[in-house]
Amino acid sequence: MPQIAQLPEIWSSQLFWLLIIFGLVYFVVGKGMVPKVLDTVGQRDTQIAADLAAAQAARDAADEQEAAWRARENANRAAAQALVAEAKAKATAATEARLATAQSAIDARLAEAEARIEAARAEAAAEIEGVAAEAAQDIVARLAGVKVTKTAASAAVKKAMAHG
Repeated sequence: MPQIAQLPEIWSSQLFWLLIIFGLVYFVVGKGMVPKVLDTVGQRDTQIAADLAAAQAARDAADEQEAAWRARENANRAAAQALVAEAKAKATAATEARLATAQSAIDARLAEAEARIEAARAEAAAEIEGVAAEAAQDIVARLAGVKVTKTAASAAVKKAMAHG
């Protein structure tokens, strides 16, 4: 077979051109393109690291601002609660003073009304005793035909009213 006989002659020339092509590809790709790609990857990694650091710094600053805001908000809330408590205390004191004034006026009016009622009761009791004494005189005079004095009838009515 003539193809097999040519193999050693062709093999050496093919091997030569194979080495030349691979050498060119190695220098073009390995020495020209790969360093540029690696530089781009390094720059990208550096940019990502810088962006992450900036984001973390922004997050830390935001956390600090939030903590300061919360502290101010809590202080403002406490001050507002103190003002509300003070206003409630003042309102309570004013209300108690007004209630005490109103209660003293009511107590005075009540004492006056009780005095009037007691006077009216005493007057009514005296009037009732007088009427009862007159009625007792009339009844005794009609039933028994005996004339009773006003003082005796009045004493008997007082005694009866004291027991009854």
